[in-house]
Amino acid sequence: MPDAQTLPLLLRQLRLPTMAACWTQLETRARAENWSLPQTLAALCEHELAERERRRLARHLKEARLPVGKTLETFEFAAIAAEQRRQLSTLAGDTQWVDQAHNLLLFGPSGVGKSHVAAGLGHALVDQGYRVRYVTASSLVQELQAAKQALRLSDALIKLDKYAVLVIDDIGYVKRSEAETSVLFELIAHRYESASLIITANQPFSAWDSIFPDSMMAVAAIDRLVHHATLMELSGESYRKRAYQRQLQGGKAGSSD
Repeated sequence: MPDAQTLPLLLRQLRLPTMAACWTQLETRARAENWSLPQTLAALCEHELAERERRRLARHLKEARLPVGKTLETFEFAAIAAEQRRQLSTLAGDTQWVDQAHNLLLFGPSGVGKSHVAAGLGHALVDQGYRVRYVTASSLVQELQAAKQALRLSDALIKLDKYAVLVIDDIGYVKRSEAETSVLFELIAHRYESASLIITANQPFSAWDSIFPDSMMAVAAIDRLVHHATLMELSGESYRKRAYQRQLQGGKAGSSD
């Protein structure tokens, strides 16, 4: 006859810690509501799966390194055009573009919300089960350069393959040197048609010769990026300027009381 006292130990050995933690509470409820054995087991399994999903989401959100608070819910959509609002809503809700390894390229001057939009889409994708990594272009170049100097660039690129979406922020701030931009090109070529990139840039393609010192490399990089991509140009007043103006208006309103 099985001993009920060993159940918590058995559940932990089976790597079912949530079941082990909540089975007594659910047993009490099952007795009170006359649940059948299959109903009780189903309830235990639902708790275990829900906790696993919560832990998976927390783990993937941590590894994504997305800026805290920069979600689509906190973005000022009123500051961008209606068509762009619809586009972003579609990209966040219909993730077929990620499954097809398409890219998203966000252009615009500093302060219009490119980084916020990129991070917000990253958060939305993590919530839907995708693995995402956010990194500034300068940090990524340093990371890949170090790997190349250690003769491990191929390994570093393969390691990034686990992320369905790689968010590269501020590509325009990469320093112009062949050593630095060549690793960026190798990353773009490596992920071409295999995994998605979200890239923010404050320079149009016509000025990318300031990023890639070799014009042929610039053309080849752009060609791979745009082959399967959505291009979006954000414009308008700087977010920081708008925030400062609101602060001034608030101060004026307060001083008039």
